[in-house]
Amino acid sequence: MSAVDFYNLLPELHEWAAALGFQQLGVAGVELGEDETHLLNWLRQGRHGEMDYMASHGSKRSRPQELVPGTLRVISVRMDYLPSQARPGFDVLADPQRAYVARYALGRDYHKLMRTRLQKLANRIGERVGPFGYRAFVDSAPVLERALARDAGLGWIGKHSCLINRDAGSWFFLGELYTDLPLPLDTPASAHCGTCRRCLDICPTQAIVAPYEVDARRCIAYLTIELRGPIPLELRRAMGNRVFGCDDCQLVCPWNKFATPSPEADFRPRHGLDDAALIGLFEWDEAEFLQRTEGSPIRRTGHVGWLRNIAVALGNAPYSAATVNALERRQQHPAEIVREHVAWALAEQADKRAAASRPG
Repeated sequence: MSAVDFYNLLPELHEWAAALGFQQLGVAGVELGEDETHLLNWLRQGRHGEMDYMASHGSKRSRPQELVPGTLRVISVRMDYLPSQARPGFDVLADPQRAYVARYALGRDYHKLMRTRLQKLANRIGERVGPFGYRAFVDSAPVLERALARDAGLGWIGKHSCLINRDAGSWFFLGELYTDLPLPLDTPASAHCGTCRRCLDICPTQAIVAPYEVDARRCIAYLTIELRGPIPLELRRAMGNRVFGCDDCQLVCPWNKFATPSPEADFRPRHGLDDAALIGLFEWDEAEFLQRTEGSPIRRTGHVGWLRNIAVALGNAPYSAATVNALERRQQHPAEIVREHVAWALAEQADKRAAASRPG
C-alpha cells in the first residue's frame, strides 16, 4: 500500500461511488473539536430527551479515532431518497384525514441498502490498494455524521440541523467509511442559510429553539419515533396528522427546489403510505402492522407507538362519527398508553362536535 498514489485514487473513489448509487463522496479528517463542544452543551441541557444512547459513548461520537482506533480519514457519502411517486408532502399535511409519514420512511429501510453498498465500495478499494483498515457506518454507531459530511464537502449544517447541499437540497441519507488510508482531504462546505428562518418559523412545535439548536424533546420526529412514554399534552394539537416523523423544516427549505427524486426502487412508497387514511392505519392489528412494516423504518416505533401516534392525529382531525367509532374500538386496548391517548382523542372529538352544534 505504500506505493499507492492516494491523490490519484480520489477520482476512482468518486467513480466507484457513483456506480454504486451514491450521489456524492467526500473525504474528511477526524478533528471535530467545535462539534464536540456543541454536542456536550446540547447534552448538558437535556435536549436529547430519552435518547440516552446520545450520551452513553463518552467522546467516541466526536472522536472517530477513539471509536475505531487507527482512523485517519472518513469517507462520507450521500444518497438521495426523495420518492418521485409520493403525494406531495404539503398536500398530505393539508388533508387532516390522511396520515403524514416522513418521506424517508415511505419505502424500505435505508440502513441495509447503504451498508451493503459501502461494503462494496470498501471491497473495491481493497482490490485497488490491498488490505486496509476500515469500518462502515449508516446511522448505526456513535458518529457525528453531519459534521463529518460537512467537513467532506457534502453540504453545510442548516439552521434546522439537517445537512443541506446547494445543488441537491437536503433529502438524502448519509453513510461513512472510517479508514486508515491517508487520503487527501476535501474542503469543508461553507454555509448558505443567510438570514432565512423559514425552518424555525414553520416548526409545528417550535423545536428549533434558535438557529442551529434543536430541542429533541419538542421535535415531532422524536415524539413519534424515539419517545416511549406519553406525548406531552401541550404538544399534541401541534402534531396535526403527523404520525411518523416530520418534514416541515425540509418541505419549506428553499434549497430543496434543487432536490432530485431518487432513482432507487427501494425508496418508493409501499402500502400507499404516502396517501393513507388515518382510520385505515389505526385499524391495523399487531400482525398486520408487523407484516406491512417489514423492512421499514416504521418498525422502530412499534405497534403500540403507532397506535398512540395515530390516536393523536385522529383527535386532531375534524369531528366525524367514523373517527369516533374507530377510536372507541381501541378504548379497551391492553396498553395503557394507547387507552390514554384514545381517551384524549375522544375528548377532542367531543369538543369539536359540541363547538359545531353551538348556534352562531
